[in-house]
This record gives sequence, structure tokens and C-alpha cells, in this order.
Amino acid sequence: MKAPFIAPGQTLGILGGGQLGKMIAIEARRMGYRVKVLDPDTACPASEVAEVVQGAWSDPTAALELAIGCDVVTLETEHVPYAVLAEVEHLRPLRPSAQVLKTIQDRYNQRHFLHRHDLPQTRWANVESLGALDTALAQIGAPAILKRRTGGYDGRAQVRIFALDQAEAAWDALGRSPCILEAFVDFAAELSVVLARSAQGEIRFFATAENVHQNGILHTTVAPARFAPPIRAAAEDLATRAAVALEIVGVLTVEFFLTRDGRLLINEMAPRVHNSGHVTLGACVTSQFEQQLRAVCGLPLGSQHQHAPAAMVNLLGELWSGGEPDFRAVLAEPRAHLHLYGKRVAHPGRKMGHITVLADDTDEALAVAERLHAQLASR
Repeated sequence: MKAPFIAPGQTLGILGGGQLGKMIAIEARRMGYRVKVLDPDTACPASEVAEVVQGAWSDPTAALELAIGCDVVTLETEHVPYAVLAEVEHLRPLRPSAQVLKTIQDRYNQRHFLHRHDLPQTRWANVESLGALDTALAQIGAPAILKRRTGGYDGRAQVRIFALDQAEAAWDALGRSPCILEAFVDFAAELSVVLARSAQGEIRFFATAENVHQNGILHTTVAPARFAPPIRAAAEDLATRAAVALEIVGVLTVEFFLTRDGRLLINEMAPRVHNSGHVTLGACVTSQFEQQLRAVCGLPLGSQHQHAPAAMVNLLGELWSGGEPDFRAVLAEPRAHLHLYGKRVAHPGRKMGHITVLADDTDEALAVAERLHAQLASR
């Protein structure tokens, strides 16, 4: 695969202007690139550092307008429709490719991909009717999780089924749309591997991260994960196999369940920079955001060396329920770094920012991050 070489001074296009697009754009601007983003909101977070082409991700006219003005296009979300991506790719280099997104953005395709390449995952079944759901539940059992095949993130577009008689209510709750049913995994921990792959096939890993979710939304990440080296090595090996099989160019995040008997199961893949990789911004020589830029522009991948153990805690809209939080304690902590995304409206569950902490060990970094979060929540 021949990579386009997009030199500083040329223009990067990003499909999506949220916080991930903003952080890619900041790194791109630092390195001398011009940046344009496609977003329905002209005051999106990335608007602070990039030109905005206003339009929905599903609007091919707006996407082509973005592409025409750019030298290469990437994305911050896997939810841009495949048909739109294919049109963009016909006009400009698109990294990752439309085919990668077609494989990942539909959970049915993603699960089939994992099966074809003998990558471990939980038991699952395709569900396109209530009858099919009944059959799947009889085979997989309850508890299980019903997920809409497309869309959804941070616990949205999915319903947990605890008993067989809850099938119809779950089917109705997801709009009777095509779904997959997944067997529930009673896991010991959640891990993720964030890597970057160049068009020449070079792969660089960031330290395997250990994640904790609350209400389906990532709460904290620590890196390196506090598990034995063989577990981290196995996760990296599985993520490498997935990246090579996908032929992805750019950042790939592979999320894992670590079962109580020590097995790794792939939960989901994201063909983009990821919330669990935010610790790389400040903790590593090259952040995931710069690494994405380097991969899609055909530049050499940067060093993924991590300066110190790190932790991250997300700041959700609940913290804004009484007005703007008082960040003085965060800013007074010398080991902490505050990142706010510039979103104008806060609501429960919305990611408004994050804090990263570097310390001598991961336990200390996590303790400081949790303490700062608790102080914000108590005001």
C-alpha cells in the first residue's frame, strides 16, 4: 500500500469536530498543517483550532466539500456512513479506508471479521426479528446484552436482558432494528490496546491500558495496566493480528475483557483515537493524536515511549450541574493536567473534559486522579 506523503503546510480534513477531532487538530496545527473539519455545529470543539465545513456526517455533499479542500482525510468517529466514506475516498486519500469502517461500524460485520481471523470473542448471534431474538436467547442464555448493529457508544443503543421474558421489551427498546445478542461476560478487568499502523505496515503500541467504566462510560484509565507482562503481551499480539488483517492505516483501539480464568476476549474495536488513549497526551513522547496524524500523512511513526505511569479520569456533564466547576484544586496539583473540550452545553453523561496525572506508579496516579474528581463532584 502506497501512502500519500502529506507535508506540513498541506491541509488535513477530519470527519467530525468533537473533542477527538480537536485534539488531532491541535497536534496538526503545532506541526504546521492546515485543518478543516466536517461537523453540524459551527461552534463544535474543533472550531477553536480548525475551519469548519458545516454539515451532517451523513451528508455526502458536505463531506465532498470538505474533501475537495483537503489533501488527505481522516475521522474522529466510526459512524460516518460507508456510502459517504466511499465517495470521499474516490476523491481524496482516506485513512483509515472506507473498507475498514465498513467492517467495524456494523457490529455484525465486526463479529464476523473476528470469527474469520480466529480472534477471541464472546458468544454472539445476529438478531433481525423478535423470533430470532428468542432463538438466540435460547442458545446463548441470560443474562445477555442486545446491541443495535450500528450506532451507539458509551453504553447507548444496548439493553441488558436478565431473563428470557424480557426479550420483547428489549427488542422494542432498540426500535426493532437489526441487532446482535452477546453473551454476558463476568470479567475481572477491562483492558485496551491503542496502536498505530503506517501504510508500510509498521506498528507502534502505547502501553496497554486498564479501564473502569461507570454506567457504560469510561471513568478511569491507568497505563501501564497493572497486570503481568504475559497478559499485556497477549493483548498486544491480538491487537496486532486485528490491525494487520484490517490493513488499517492510522490508530486502532482494541478493547478487551479479561475473564476471571485469565482469558482475553475482544469486546469492540474502534478505528480511531480513543478515550482510553488520552493518557498518551502528556505521558508519551508522541500522543495518539500526533501518531494518527503521522500515519495518515505518510510520516514516520513517532516514539511511543511513556515518561511515567499515568492515570486519566473523565469529567462528565454532571459536574456542571451547579454551574462551572471550581478547577483551582486541579490546577494546584503539580502532577495533574486539565483538558477541557470547550463544549457549550453540559448534560449528564456528556464528556466535557478529562484530567491526566503522572506519578511514580500507577496506583498513586489513579489515587490523585480520583481525589481530584471527588473534589470537583463535592462542590
